[in-house]
Amino acid sequence: MTATFLMSLLFGLAFGQTISFCVPTEYIMYIERTECAYCLTINTTVCAGYCLTRDSNGKMFLPKSALSQNVCTYKDITYRTAMLPGCPRHVSPYFSYPVARSCKCGKCNTDYTDCIHEGVRTNYCTKPQKPSLEGFPV
Repeated sequence: MTATFLMSLLFGLAFGQTISFCVPTEYIMYIERTECAYCLTINTTVCAGYCLTRDSNGKMFLPKSALSQNVCTYKDITYRTAMLPGCPRHVSPYFSYPVARSCKCGKCNTDYTDCIHEGVRTNYCTKPQKPSLEGFPV
């Protein structure tokens, strides 16, 4: 092996975690409430992508904290608020949603991320749709 190839390989292994494919990705959410007449279509960004993880062969010798896997999660996040149209007076028409500004590979933080993988839910409206013009920052 040449020295250049060997150095490139070592560099790739050492810094592979920082060069991951965890990035803000466009996402469409459909928001509706039972009491409101319309469904709202919201364009936002969420963190999605691949983070390098390793499965250790020495699981029984390592502490549990060393076995947790990295996930693609929020590094910087803002919230916007949209207003659902067609809601009666007694129902709050406001809905706040996250907008990913930047992402990172790291431990899943349950303060702002759903870390449990659930079955796939269908993301659609059951009522007439109204596209969101643009949410306003909270």
